Amino acid sequence: MPQITVDYSAPLADGFDRNGFALALHDAVVEIAAAKYEACKTQFRATEDTTVGRDADGHAVVHVTLGLLAGRTDETKVQLTEAVLELLRAYVKPAEGTALHASAEVRDLDPSYRKFDS
Repeated sequence: MPQITVDYSAPLADGFDRNGFALALHDAVVEIAAAKYEACKTQFRATEDTTVGRDADGHAVVHVTLGLLAGRTDETKVQLTEAVLELLRAYVKPAEGTALHASAEVRDLDPSYRKFDS
């Protein structure tokens, strides 16, 4: 915990400082949600095809999902979501003429969540 997944349109790859974003996001998660650095895990998944409305071109999408152990208040989750969006503004620079659609959500991990580290 937290489990962080970042889905993004592949054309953003050159303009998305993924490592910088992950490190800054981990700082925010520690500060806002009282997580521990060593527990923060972020995975990035590039998606080849993006369609927005009726347009297959000219758009890029980034969606960040943060899964936290239950117990955070709605206020904490909203604060964290807002921090994610601010960080995306800073770390994602789409190509000129590309509309960026960014979103984020914080959710509770299911009670069945288990992990191991080796």
